[in-house]
Amino acid sequence: MIDGEAEPVVVKLGVWISNTKSRRDRLDADHLAALAELGMDWAGAVTLLGV
Repeated sequence: MIDGEAEPVVVKLGVWISNTKSRRDRLDADHLAALAELGMDWAGAVTLLGV
């Protein structure tokens, strides 16, 4: 359920994955580890550009 919504909101899996992937720099380590464990290769090692 989306915060602030009284009724469940349908979100297609592909949209959720795309949104989560694009926001991965804002996810904490626990969430990234859980996604990596599920097979999301992009959630593995996070590199910082320009560092």
